[in-house]
Amino acid sequence: MQRKMAGRMAATALLAAGTLTAMAAPATANNAAATENESPERASTMMQAMQRDLGLTHAQAEQRIADEAAARDIADRVKEKLGNGFGGFHYKAESGDLVVGVTDQARFDEVRSSGAVPRLVDDSRADLESASSTLDAHAQQAPESVAGWYVDSASNSVVMTTEFGTADRAERFVDSSGAPSDAVRVVESGEQPRTYADVIGGQRYTINGSTICSSGFSVSGGFVTAGHCGSPGDSTNSPSGSFAGSSFPGDDYAYVETGSDDTPRPLVDTHDGATRTVQGSQSAPVGSSVCRSGQTTGWHCGTVQAKNQTVSYPSGTVSGLTRTDVCAEPGDSGGSFISGNQAQGMTSGGSGDCTYGGTTYFQPVNEALNAYGLSLVTG
Repeated sequence: MQRKMAGRMAATALLAAGTLTAMAAPATANNAAATENESPERASTMMQAMQRDLGLTHAQAEQRIADEAAARDIADRVKEKLGNGFGGFHYKAESGDLVVGVTDQARFDEVRSSGAVPRLVDDSRADLESASSTLDAHAQQAPESVAGWYVDSASNSVVMTTEFGTADRAERFVDSSGAPSDAVRVVESGEQPRTYADVIGGQRYTINGSTICSSGFSVSGGFVTAGHCGSPGDSTNSPSGSFAGSSFPGDDYAYVETGSDDTPRPLVDTHDGATRTVQGSQSAPVGSSVCRSGQTTGWHCGTVQAKNQTVSYPSGTVSGLTRTDVCAEPGDSGGSFISGNQAQGMTSGGSGDCTYGGTTYFQPVNEALNAYGLSLVTG
């Protein structure tokens, strides 16, 4: 079968922070803030970061927040409606549309009636995730040059990134794994993922008096963070507590149980004297804007590029991460990713920096909540 490939293309764009154009739907400052249920001060903080990092005007940022909130609701409905015919979806910023892949053109009207734009694709989302899972099962045999892989709804393929000049090695790995080669697109890039275990994100805390990481989101009894930051039983300071659970590699999430003197609050530090209120954890579709809080680099925004990415770090392979073009640097590990007022996940690792841009992955927060039976603290 013919392989879906990028033909050894130079993907230097993966190392540059992207800028996006405006959405189409109109919105005012008042209704955009009301949509997100935020105070004017907190709404202004997000607007400023989105203008800076996404290249938007204030009005365009307002429009995007309002349209993305609507797209999240549509995405949940249309995925359930299509079932096995669902081919993934992504948010198209330039038009404000949610584009939904469909394997059967006869079901286009169902998608349109939901408020989304249908697109005919070859492979269902389930088929692509199966191909990605096959690669996951053989992750230990992947060449060191392979940075990772993820299901890409926009191209209806599994994208595998590998170092420049190493596409042949990546292709041989795909063939040996048993994954369908026509579903995998090999892309050469400058990515060199690493964990951010020696630093922090939203709020600083230390592990065993030495390692520094960051709290992700407050939960009942403590907070969630990155799994590579600590192991069960490790102690923390500021806030004080201990790791009650941790998973890395494979996953990259952990739960820190804090003492009775610490009060979990539904806030994310925007590093300018303000905070962002967390109101839920509804997953944002690919193409949506997302912002990250980190102790080293502060508050930065970008775009969700893909879900369910597998990343090969030097310290182990992690699956199920979300790929973004938000910049990050060592010191941002475990920090908060948020879209609008919806918690998305905790900083895992990436490549690049906040001077030239880069790629950063986060561990979806809902997986951590489900794994430990936790309740997100919301406001």
